[in-house]
Amino acid sequence: QAMGLRRDQVYISNIVKFRPRISGASEQGSRNRKPTAHEMAMCLPYLQAEVAVVEPRAIVALGATAIEGLLGESTSVAKARGEWLEFRRIPLRATYHPSYLLRNESLTERRKLWVDMLAVMQQLGMPIDEKQKNFFKK
Repeated sequence: QAMGLRRDQVYISNIVKFRPRISGASEQGSRNRKPTAHEMAMCLPYLQAEVAVVEPRAIVALGATAIEGLLGESTSVAKARGEWLEFRRIPLRATYHPSYLLRNESLTERRKLWVDMLAVMQQLGMPIDEKQKNFFKK
């Protein structure tokens, strides 16, 4: 919404199409864990098919798991963010997962995510107004 996009203009997907279960959890949805490299690799063809159908002009990888699943390399968000990467020749921007920002309410960290979203807007040729440019600035 802050970017000026409607939900029907955004496609959201996940690296794996299930919630990896923690052994010993009583219910499937009650607890989950990071998917293994094998689980991500097994789901990658489905994600590639989604991307082929949707034909996105840009991809935003939210968090280290998304980065690893899309790019096949384990790295931190801090190292991957701030530059354009590619997934199947589509511009990809890595940034923080919203759950990280729920645990870390620092305006500095939230500003980093917003800077990444401004870069996505610029990549898509979207207008950026002064309010958007100055969002999260002190």
